[in-house]
Amino acid sequence: MTTDVDISAVVVPATRRRRTGRFALGVAVIAVPLFLALLGPVFAGEPGARSASFTLGGGHWLGTDFVGRDVWRQVLHGGRPVVLTALGAGALAYLVALPVGLIAALTHRRWLEELLMRPLDVLIAVPSLLLILLVSSVFTPGAVGLALLVALVNVPDAARLVRAAATEAAARPVVEALRLQGESWWRTAVGYVGRTILRTLGADAGTRLTGVLYLVATAAFLGVGVAPDAADWAVMVDRNRTGLFVQPWAVVVPALLIVALTTGTNLLFDAALEKPDVRGGNGRRGERRVRKERRS
Repeated sequence: MTTDVDISAVVVPATRRRRTGRFALGVAVIAVPLFLALLGPVFAGEPGARSASFTLGGGHWLGTDFVGRDVWRQVLHGGRPVVLTALGAGALAYLVALPVGLIAALTHRRWLEELLMRPLDVLIAVPSLLLILLVSSVFTPGAVGLALLVALVNVPDAARLVRAAATEAAARPVVEALRLQGESWWRTAVGYVGRTILRTLGADAGTRLTGVLYLVATAAFLGVGVAPDAADWAVMVDRNRTGLFVQPWAVVVPALLIVALTTGTNLLFDAALEKPDVRGGNGRRGERRVRKERRS
């Protein structure tokens, strides 16, 4: 006896469970570093007296750092600069890349497209970290300057991605229909093309935020945009690495928090962008399961 089985009824629950599990895992991974980054300074309290460098115990949960400061207190203060600088740099990059990419994709003026995209091609040819180091050798950037530099090196790649995705969407008949109806450029670009490429931008944002965090942490590790003794997770890894085998917590804890922050971010974006596959939730195994249920 053959019965009809609704494929979506079999597949979607499994996909939802997998998506929920991935989302929960992402939240669990990112919760600790994000909590410490945003609310850590509230619980840090007043600085205590300094002790000997790279010691364990003595009232210090995670020991002391290279100048005798409490590592736990430095951890509580060190996440906010990394997170805020990375978020600011990512937001600034898209704030510039979105209009540039949309204008380049939707304009009918070839010279305007060349004017917008060719300078970005020059920037993208220079390695990001090298460009940051070159600029910082001339100017001394603070936290805001570092965010601007990281945003600058991310604009070319983001703009090219926006342009490529928007060009594909702009070639659809509906865009030509909107133009013939007299719709404004803003409504066409943002209302339709921008909405169409949201998933592409979301997928890129997860990867790009990880790259931005890497650049911010690496620049801080190299002393760009932060003071040598600043309470910063990346600076902590750099300054305390000489005592790694004596007092490892001063290096291991901030390094793990940076890794957890980037990994959790990717997991959350992956879960948010995952779409149910009605052809078989787990690939071929899902298809075989559906066929078996149909035959029963």
